[in-house]
This record gives sequence, structure tokens and C-alpha cells, in this order.
Amino acid sequence: MFNLLRENTKIALGAIKSQMLRTILTVLIIGIGMCALVGVLACVAVIENSVTGNFAVMGANTFTISRYDLSEQIGRNRRNARVNEVITYPQAKQFQDDYAFPVSTVSLSFRAASGAEVKFGEKKTDPEITIIGADENYLPNSGLEAEKGRNFNSFDVSNNNYVCIIGSDFEKGLFKDVNPIDKTISIRGARFKVIGVLKARGSTFGNRQDLNVIIPIQLARSLFTAPNIDYEIKASIGNRDMLNGAVDQAILTMRRVRGLSPMQKDNFGVERSDELLESLAEDTQVLNTAAWVIGIITIFGSSVALMNIMMVSVTERTREIGVRKSLGATKNIVAMQFFTETLIICLWGGAIGVVLGLLIGLGIAAIMGIAFVMPWVALIAALLTIVVVTIVSGLYPAIKAAALDPVEALRYE
Repeated sequence: MFNLLRENTKIALGAIKSQMLRTILTVLIIGIGMCALVGVLACVAVIENSVTGNFAVMGANTFTISRYDLSEQIGRNRRNARVNEVITYPQAKQFQDDYAFPVSTVSLSFRAASGAEVKFGEKKTDPEITIIGADENYLPNSGLEAEKGRNFNSFDVSNNNYVCIIGSDFEKGLFKDVNPIDKTISIRGARFKVIGVLKARGSTFGNRQDLNVIIPIQLARSLFTAPNIDYEIKASIGNRDMLNGAVDQAILTMRRVRGLSPMQKDNFGVERSDELLESLAEDTQVLNTAAWVIGIITIFGSSVALMNIMMVSVTERTREIGVRKSLGATKNIVAMQFFTETLIICLWGGAIGVVLGLLIGLGIAAIMGIAFVMPWVALIAALLTIVVVTIVSGLYPAIKAAALDPVEALRYE
């Protein structure tokens, strides 16, 4: 069996070499189809991992109260979207004081400045830094983790200590080859001691989350003043099973804080991490379905093209088939010869397509500034596709070649 396979492979390679232009075109057709399938699935996997990963890190027992309902931005209730009044600091603080759900922690935060410049000694960043004012509960409630140093404590916040926590990207630029802990940076003339460096989170759709600087909220309120500052409230519940009750109580508390009557609608948004993840999963599933449809259509076209080319090859080599049969080759041997040729072409095309598809995924990840994830589903799909294309495209031409009458084949001109 092994000797037969080796002989058929040698004959197939010889036939492929004699029709190099046709083989190259066939390999390219299959490669383009595989590239479309693997490339689209790889891009979807990269986007899905980045988006869902950023929300999943928060856990399934958190929720956020803000001016906007973020669920409207991912496809839900878009027609009913409306701009609510900002959540002021007195309102956010009153909610934090009044909300007394068991085993819960509430954090307050706001974006103090965007496009800020940070200096360290003679070095300075581009004016693209985001300054966030937050309390000691902000990091754990947001799924953030201090990789170096520490988080704020209540003393830092209540005493307006000039301390800060920086994103991981600062170690690639401002603090390259320097440990940033206990170093002093300057932001718009104010000097802050670095007490922590956040674990890298990457970017989502161009939003560079690792270029943030977090400072105590009261200090941020005094240094960065602006009209209509919007505050965000994040809450974490110790027991996931109690999340429904926690959200209901939070809505009632926030309605009292906002002074709403029983007949008025909520003028704030509540985003639950579990619902957000579920909605994101639905959206990415649509992308996956679209990717499979595009890939299947492309692969179908590749299969038809390969079958046509193999049929032409059988017709052109009718006399050769007759000679082989007259010398004792059986139907199975002849069929296996053409089937092996189809398999080799598919493997070459598939390998080229997979490499190009992965390169597309890497390129998209690099452009978007997010981590590349190996799309194992796409690779398995590519392997299965090669098998299917080989069977579909090579079986009929192989059977036709095996069924030729050797006498008539020898007469063929």
C-alpha cells in the first residue's frame, strides 16, 4: 500500500510539473478560497477575543450606572436612545452613601481630561493621555489590576494625596528601562508620585486603555474643573446569584437620587456585565455566521474550478490512462493516481491560503492595536475544507478516469 502511494505521488508530481501553469492557477484559486475562509475567521476571532475579553475581565457580578445605556451602542434599543442629564458628583456620592446592598462595593469615577501631556524629567509623552479621577474601589470594580506597586487606599483618596496609577504603555516610552514606582511625573503643572502600574489590557477599536493615568477623585475634581462633568458609578456584588436583586435596588436608589416620580422613566442607564457579554456574544455570532457563509461560497467556487481542471486533465491524458491499463493497472490504481494529484494540489493551495489568512489576522490585530489570538477553529475548518474539496473535486474525475475502456483510450488522439 505504501509503495503504491509513493508511486502514485511520484506520477502525480510528474503530471503537475508538466502542467505547471495550470497547476499554479489551480493552487491560487484554492489558496484564495482558503485565505478568505481563514482570514475572515481569524479577524472575527481577534475582534471577539478583544471585545469580550475586556468585558469578561470585569466578571459576571458587576454593573455600571451612567448617563448612557451602553447596550444601545451594540445594537439594542437604538431607536429609543436618548441623551440623559449628566450624573453630577453630589448625585453619585449620594448613591454611594445610600446604596446599602449586602456584600457590595461602589466606586465613583470620571474622565478628568483627554489629550493631556505627561512629563518625566526631560521626557514627555504625546498629548494623548487620558486622566481619570477615581476612588480606591475603581480598579477592582473595573477589572483592573496593579501589576506593579499598589492600588489607592482610603487614606490616599480622603487626604488628596498627589499619587497616581499609570497604564502599562508608559513603561514602553516615558519609563523605558526605568522602574516607574516612586518616580514623579508632571501633569499640567501638578506633580504626582507613581504608586502603581496597571496590567496591560490592550486596545479596543483604537481606544488605547494602557495610556490612562488614574488619580484620586477628590484631587481630580479640584485640579480639573469643567462644566457638566459626568460621573460613572460601578458596583460589584460579592454573590453573583444576588445580582438581580442588587440591580433592582440600585435602580430604586438612583431614581430617588435623581428625584424621579413613579410615572417618569429612568433617565440613566444600567449596564450589567453578564447581559453585555451575552449581547456581545450574539453580535460576534452573527460575524462568525457571515464569515462561514463567505468562506463556503468561496470554497464552493474553488471546488468547481478544481473539478473542471481535473476533468480537462483526464481528457488530455486519456491515451496515458489506456497505456497504464494495458500494462496491468487496475481501476483502483488509476483512480488513486488522479485522486492523489487532486490531494497534492489541495494541500499546496490550502497551505498557501492558511498562511495568507493568518497574516491577514495578524495585520488586522496590529492595525487595531489588539492581541492576536490563534484561530484554532479556523485552522480546523481549513483542514476539514481541504478534505471536503479533495473528495468533491477529485472523486468524479478519478472515477471517470478509472472507468475508461483501455482499448478506446488507446485509440484516443
